[in-house]
Amino acid sequence: MAQIVEPSIGQLPGENVFKDLLKDEGQLRTSLDKHMLSSFAPEKSKELRFFTSAEVSVLLGLSNSHLRKMHFDGKIPQVHADSRGRKQYSSKDLYDIRVALSQNAKNPQSFLPGRVGDEHMQVIAVTTFKGGSGKTTSTAHLAQALNLRGYRVLVCDLDPQASLSSMFGLRPELELDESITLYDAIKYDEPVPIRDIIQQTYFHNLDIAPGGLILSEYETETPHAMRQGITPPFYLRLSAALDQVSNDYDVVLIDCPPQLGFLTMSALVASTGILIPVIPNMIDVASLSQYLTMATSLLKVVEKSGQNLNYDFMRYVLCRYEPSDTPQSQMASFLRMHFGPRLMTETFVKSTAVSDAGLRQNTLYEAVRGEITRSTLDRALESFNGVATELDATIKAAWGRE
Repeated sequence: MAQIVEPSIGQLPGENVFKDLLKDEGQLRTSLDKHMLSSFAPEKSKELRFFTSAEVSVLLGLSNSHLRKMHFDGKIPQVHADSRGRKQYSSKDLYDIRVALSQNAKNPQSFLPGRVGDEHMQVIAVTTFKGGSGKTTSTAHLAQALNLRGYRVLVCDLDPQASLSSMFGLRPELELDESITLYDAIKYDEPVPIRDIIQQTYFHNLDIAPGGLILSEYETETPHAMRQGITPPFYLRLSAALDQVSNDYDVVLIDCPPQLGFLTMSALVASTGILIPVIPNMIDVASLSQYLTMATSLLKVVEKSGQNLNYDFMRYVLCRYEPSDTPQSQMASFLRMHFGPRLMTETFVKSTAVSDAGLRQNTLYEAVRGEITRSTLDRALESFNGVATELDATIKAAWGRE
């Protein structure tokens, strides 16, 4: 008589977990490939939409009528118009207009706010212990917002999951071979110049050092490198790579892995500022407490090696915040009591506009009006622009500007 084998606890009858896992992986990859192709077809690359004159006038701090007059008087470059005669602005057009306006402005930095003189490149690590906290979404939106304000921006995807790279239209699992990821600029065996792996994005003056699964090798290789005494040590390799492009950018934003490993530690050492996203609920705040305990302990070890870790600033920012949620409001007050001015006043609100744009592999700044409810998009943009404005002011204060 055949023996009846009972399934293990939690396993369905007739279930082969490994076989089903392979099947699920294949089906999911196929579905995602179809989605990416439909999003980026036919050339499989992302392009940035045009901006309206109303959007551009807000970004420049001008009235719409003043913007039109500047065009009419020939004081700023002309731009393309659609079939109805409405002006359409690319991100390159926006930058060219900033350049033109700065040439005759009493304060050129009001249009081109980037570094001048001996102001150093601001390197900001966006880091947290817990996945799903809005870390990558925050990095992408802040990078684009600062870029649209006239900064030269580099984003570094230090997360092996490479979600940030995907948001910028790259396909780490298919397009990025082992020669063009951030890993190659920090690896121990014959690292390449970081300029060789930086790629331009569809935003003018916004570049990316892409990530990929190969970055996980850095975590496994570092202990061996430490035993071998390879120099520079792990915590200085990213800093050394960024030094190679220190004259090319005003701001660098690093999307760190959601863990406190060698990659994150290298980002913290390379940074001049730290931004920590946190969702105002008890689980995330408890995770934040653990993260801070571990981070301070490890950074003390790095300091003992002779490294100066005097940051220009450290800020916490509330993400996925719902002001009408009483427990979240209470937790926000709790955090403000403990962190004071280090907790940013502005918040990233929770909004369906973010997820709606994400379905098309877009950010709020890339979203096409009409695809998302206008009022919902406007509320979300007001929130995200508020955080960007506060970070902008923090960066300028770090440079010693009033």
